[in-house]
Amino acid sequence: MISAEPILSVTHVSKQFDVSAPWLNRVLERKPKLFVNAVNDISFSIPRGSCLSIVGESGCGKSTVARLVTGLNSASSGEIRFGRGSGGRPVRVQMIFQDPHSSLNPRWRVGDIIAEPIREMKLRATEAETHQRVEELLHTVGLAADDMRKYAHEFSGGQRQRISIARALASEPELLVCDEPTSALDVSVQAQILNLMRRLQEEFGLTYLFISHDLSVVRHMSDTIAVMYLGRIVEMAPAEALFRAPQHPYSRLLLGTIPDIHAPRRDRALQAGEPPSPLNPPTGCTFHPRCPIATEHCKRIVPDLQTRAGAQVACLNL
Repeated sequence: MISAEPILSVTHVSKQFDVSAPWLNRVLERKPKLFVNAVNDISFSIPRGSCLSIVGESGCGKSTVARLVTGLNSASSGEIRFGRGSGGRPVRVQMIFQDPHSSLNPRWRVGDIIAEPIREMKLRATEAETHQRVEELLHTVGLAADDMRKYAHEFSGGQRQRISIARALASEPELLVCDEPTSALDVSVQAQILNLMRRLQEEFGLTYLFISHDLSVVRHMSDTIAVMYLGRIVEMAPAEALFRAPQHPYSRLLLGTIPDIHAPRRDRALQAGEPPSPLNPPTGCTFHPRCPIATEHCKRIVPDLQTRAGAQVACLNL
């Protein structure tokens, strides 16, 4: 059930990384320091029990947002605030990573991988209760109790991601940050994992921050979708509204890449241009070099998010 109370509020958050060459190289080659604005003044909130998805091309900053929310990186400026969990305690946040092979310890049996957060947080009084809880979690994600004796390499990619989900659930979180959790999986397995995540959301009242580069993946997961481009949110709207009538030219470009077997558009003109380098972004609206409706003032003015037809859109020409 979706609550109006936000479980997460992100306010004017930015993250800058120093990507300069080593000091001696800069002195000898007379090069200045280099910084990249991976995330640039973004704001959003997630109501409890809902799913907000952040989508965009590689390098747009969406995975940095996931790392900021989980505390793996600290923000350069702005505020990240969480609501309260059950019993008034702080909200528990867990992350599901993109590659289940590299995120699972190859030297540990599956039972120990899932039991680690239970033991560290002392969520069960005895080892017998911990063992029983691990069995319950394996059943919850569609695996067998005997699987706890195996190692991660003995499973397929989809099964490994189920183990990652079980490990995330072990700490009894309210908010799950999912960083492209299906991008390393086959299409048929993607659907199974997404269906599992929808079922778990309904069963446990979870809230999701879902990161993806693929709009078609998040369509049936999301209540709200935020579209990012070069570190900024350019459009944020209810999921069905975004698919029905995308406002920002970049959102339209992303939606145009989704194949439609019922109405193929083989005569569609290709959109020209590659994303600019984050080290040297364009002035003004960073999308203007690729935008079909850009004007001269788009090169000078950075657009703010404005409400339009039920969506928030950062475009000067709408």
